Amino acid sequence: MRSIRTLAIAALAIAPLAAHADHHGDKAKAAAADPVLAEVVAGDWRGDDAKARDKYRHPVESLTFWGLKPGMAILEIQPGGASWWTEILAPYAKRTGGSFAATGADLANPNLSEGARKSRAAFEERYGSKPDIYGKVDVVNWGAVSRTLPENKYDFILTARSIHGWMQDKPGTVEATFDTFYKALKPGGILAVEQHRANPLPPGAEEKPSTGYVSEAYVISVAEKAGFKLAAKSEINANAKDTKDHPFGVWTLPPALRSTAYGSGQSEDPNFDHSKYLAIGESDRMTLKFVKAK
Repeated sequence: MRSIRTLAIAALAIAPLAAHADHHGDKAKAAAADPVLAEVVAGDWRGDDAKARDKYRHPVESLTFWGLKPGMAILEIQPGGASWWTEILAPYAKRTGGSFAATGADLANPNLSEGARKSRAAFEERYGSKPDIYGKVDVVNWGAVSRTLPENKYDFILTARSIHGWMQDKPGTVEATFDTFYKALKPGGILAVEQHRANPLPPGAEEKPSTGYVSEAYVISVAEKAGFKLAAKSEINANAKDTKDHPFGVWTLPPALRSTAYGSGQSEDPNFDHSKYLAIGESDRMTLKFVKAK
């Protein structure tokens, strides 16, 4: 039997695209406007599994929409194990005279797990060993002790699919995090948000971040309270086939294709039928651009 990982990669390669808007024209325009961005997205250091996800995450179109420009000081928040965006943003910064940093496990936290330490070390090794591709990649402490950033340093901050996790942390975490982003950006700087999108909530209904989905209205509200202006929102990463009612939350969908509850520690069910979720593809996502007032 093929592994869930193999099924996910295969699904991303052959899944039908009927649920996704045709962005070929947008991609061609964006690539023409910024050939370096198109070059790094096509880079041979990106594996087949990463590139198979491009049709769901639209890196060229998304980064163009958000306003990424040559020479920017870029910060990626919580890149994760796959560091999907890092493989694009770090080479782009190197080739355009910018800088790139990412947040990593908080080494100032005395209670940091050994797994988190190893994960950060692996990230630093991966991106520090190939400066000809990635340039200089700085890693910034980020966690329970050190969730602060240098002020007025960055032109572009990207947070991708992390907000639902902060919502399940101690009260006030989301608000404090967006405040930190606002202070860390230079005047006129951009906060780019990619997040699994919940359906609009009826009055009085509560968010359900444990599913991985968050309402667009909630994200906009928190960002605006921090001082950001919503500059634009896009349907680049929309997926109308995503019903958002999956048994194991958003992680039921590819690329995770879970068959047990996220974080449960239970072994995956080898008999779980993934076909329905493979047909849906990756999640419906909001794509929001916020700007810090000049």
